[in-house]
Order: sequence, then C-alpha cells, then structure tokens
Amino acid sequence: MKYYYEYPRPCVTVDTVVFGLDEGDLKVLLIQRAQDPFAGRWALPGGFIHMDESLEDAARRELEEESGVKLAYLEQLYTFGNVKRDPRDRVVTVAYYALVKLSAHAPHAASDASNVAWFPAADVPTLAFDHAKILETAMARLQAKVRYQPVGFELLPEKFTLTQLQKLYETVLERLLDKRNFRKKLLKMGLLEELDEIEQDVAHRAARLYRFDRKRYAHLTKKGFNFEI
Repeated sequence: MKYYYEYPRPCVTVDTVVFGLDEGDLKVLLIQRAQDPFAGRWALPGGFIHMDESLEDAARRELEEESGVKLAYLEQLYTFGNVKRDPRDRVVTVAYYALVKLSAHAPHAASDASNVAWFPAADVPTLAFDHAKILETAMARLQAKVRYQPVGFELLPEKFTLTQLQKLYETVLERLLDKRNFRKKLLKMGLLEELDEIEQDVAHRAARLYRFDRKRYAHLTKKGFNFEI
C-alpha cells in the first residue's frame, strides 16, 4: 500500500569530508562541480540519496562515483538543514567524515565532477553551498576524537615511526607536543608493536618502525581501557 502525505517533503543529500595525511600535512578531498548551482566551484563529494539505499550507502556511492575513492572508515558527522543552504530546493544534508591513507588513493573525476584534488585542510578554496561549515565541523570532530580514540592510525601507513605518529597528532591538533611525554604515554599504553624493522632510503638516521595493535586495543577496550592523549 502506498501512503500519500499532504505536507511537503524536503530533499535529502549526503556529503563526505575525506581527510588524508600527506607528508605531515592534513589534506581534504574536494571535487570541482561541473553543473549548476556553483558550476566550477570546489565542493565536498556528495549528492542526492536514492530511495532504496541507506544514508551510508549513498555517501559511499557518491564518493566513489565522483572521485573513484572507496572508503574503509566512515562515520556520520552531523545533519545540516539551513533553509537556504541550497538554491535549488529545500535540501537537508547528512554529512559524514572519513579518514584514509592518502598514498593509497589516487582520485579521478567522474560523474558530475569536472575535477578532483587533495587540498590542505587549513587552506581550501571558496566552497559551494555550506561546505565550509561542514568542513569546519568535521575538523573540530577529528581534533576531539583523536584525543580519546585511536582513529588517527587510519591516516598513517601500516608501519610508521614514532616521529610520524607525533607529527600526525601535532598536525591534527594544530599544536606542538612534548616529545618525551608523548612517546612515554603512547608506549605505556601497550598498543604499539615494535617491529624488527627500520626506515629505508632516508637521508637521516633510520628510525625504528612500529605498528598499531588493533587486536590488543579491542581486547583492552572490553576491559574498560581508556585511550586518551
């Protein structure tokens, strides 16, 4: 049986903020719109949902269609519903954010995107719609979350140095951290697996490589472990 409602229904879209780390610089993935409104303007990947798909499925589909990027880590961020946020219609968007290893993703423009590129998260061009506000909200969420959950490891290669790890946190939190205290705190958690490997092909003294122990983190979490930087 079909149901008909007498009140108007808004359109629903999804938008995704994709963060990646590139040599210590936090980047965000943007697409250049090929169609109006805001043709030629840079924007977050996203679009209208289909009637037969979930919000998360729509976010993954739109991102892959517009940029070719497939996600592993995706989390719902916030719902944005300013009445005038989209000049086409009354549009509510559900925003997501994702963390990826930038080196593993080579985006390419497709669908209704004329171009796609990584930009420094702190220095993006003027964005379409209210995407600047969405990016600002995602950045605040990331800065808060890396302090109490190990999501930052999603941005690093599988094997990393302690210097790379500290640089990640300094980049996201936008402040310097005391080297001795930071390393002492992380190593004391017992979540870093020290490998019998060192950096290769580096000009400086090669540093020891580590790996995040996901199984141990899951085990400790069940016991009430509190991750906090």
